[in-house]
Amino acid sequence: MAPTTYASPIAGLPPQSALHTGRAIFTEAYAVIPHGVMRDIVTSYLPHWSETRAWVIARPMSGFSETFSQYIMEVFPGGGSQRPETNPEAEGILFVVEGFATLVVDGKSHTLRPGGYAYLPPASNWTLSNKGEVPTRFHWVRKRYEVVDGIDIPAAFVANEQDEPVVWMPDTNRTWGTTRFVDPTDLRHDMHVNIVTLEPGAVIPFEETHVMEHGLYVLEGKAVYRLNRDWVEVEAGDFMWLRAFCPQACYAGPNRFRYLLYKDVNRHMKLGL
Repeated sequence: MAPTTYASPIAGLPPQSALHTGRAIFTEAYAVIPHGVMRDIVTSYLPHWSETRAWVIARPMSGFSETFSQYIMEVFPGGGSQRPETNPEAEGILFVVEGFATLVVDGKSHTLRPGGYAYLPPASNWTLSNKGEVPTRFHWVRKRYEVVDGIDIPAAFVANEQDEPVVWMPDTNRTWGTTRFVDPTDLRHDMHVNIVTLEPGAVIPFEETHVMEHGLYVLEGKAVYRLNRDWVEVEAGDFMWLRAFCPQACYAGPNRFRYLLYKDVNRHMKLGL
């Protein structure tokens, strides 16, 4: 596969002369947060992180999407955290889109470059720092891990998507595929964060309608995406947030279209509160 690039927030602020013609939308079934609204004024700051800010692009919301949160973290040179996760029940996945991060897990140091991926089980002993000279940006997906009696909690691991194969869907002539970091049948994992690739003109040819919640961050390219009743044009840097059973399909644009995809998997549905 050809070398890739990864979108990240444009930050800054628009001029006072800018028109309100953005594509941001929030409905009962989905939300679209376009890259143009990920500006300085909407960033957040987190406990025990220094020289760091975050765009919070998903959080559990009653009646909407309830299983996960997703941040785009921006760590400036010299910044980071020695106590990054304050919830011992939370597992996490990191995906680097810009710069380099030094991740230490259980005493072992890893350098995460763009495309770098890390799985962090609940109660992990990990730290992260930016020892470089430019900001580091990465996605941080968090979920409360669902323990199952008789099934082990998975161990931490580090990978890079450039080293992982694309698993192409059958009968698509290698135009629609997924980069997976975890075996789908590994029941230790209760969430997957994968990368979906559609080559120019490829399609998701049916309206997927399923129980998994989704966060889709567009890493590269543009497409027309079906969300519930609507066709929505999306491009690199946009985020789509889908509740369970929201129908979805896709027509890729003139260039390769790729997105980072969260979904909750491998667990019984909760019955009541």
